[in-house]
Amino acid sequence: MKLLLDTHVWLWRHVAPTRLRPRVRQALDDPANECWLSPISVWELSTLARKRRIVLDRELRAWVAAAREEVPWREAVLNFEVALAADRLLMHADPADRFLAATAQVYGLTLVTADQQLMRLESIDHLAN
Repeated sequence: MKLLLDTHVWLWRHVAPTRLRPRVRQALDDPANECWLSPISVWELSTLARKRRIVLDRELRAWVAAAREEVPWREAVLNFEVALAADRLLMHADPADRFLAATAQVYGLTLVTADQQLMRLESIDHLAN
């Protein structure tokens, strides 16, 4: 399975793994599955850190590098197709969530999320946390 991690799932995987349901942890740990991450999640993390809504234990670039070392992921490149798909997903006020949903749709990924609005989208597969 190809799993696109929602920003909160990616963060919890590294700083609060007990917030992940056992089946989500199992899916993320299964070497047969691919973990994917959108650059939007890195941007969201930087925004949260800058606003002091989260505190990282090191500078952002170092935190992201360490997180990637711990759990390798593939980058879901933000491209024109994703941007156009995000424009069609007006169901969600949060543009970052629209980009994540569009990324899952364009790349054929399963979005791992706890976001109820995203889980209601019929146009993407999801794994609920």
